[in-house]
Amino acid sequence: MLRSLGQRPVTGSDEDPRVAELRTAVSRLRRELAAHPAEFPDRGIAEDELAALAAMAVTGMPEVPRLRRSLLLIAGSIGSVSALAAGLAGVRSAVELFGEPPRR
Repeated sequence: MLRSLGQRPVTGSDEDPRVAELRTAVSRLRRELAAHPAEFPDRGIAEDELAALAAMAVTGMPEVPRLRRSLLLIAGSIGSVSALAAGLAGVRSAVELFGEPPRR
């Protein structure tokens, strides 16, 4: 897992390793959510926000405030579904690679 914001892309690749980590974590949680048999009220919100995160990862330069907003919406939507906790933690870790939220 990537831990440092100062890590460089792998030789031969121009991709930011944080973006690769985000894409992987989002993809994993999307698969887990799709396979989860139970319906819950905010499932659609979680699916929409995961799609938004995936789209941001494709652009290669996601907006940190938007990443954090999506993470909060996803956590609020599926936070009580314990079967998805590990996948949600992975997305949170990937978002945190982009830095701390601004102080107010």
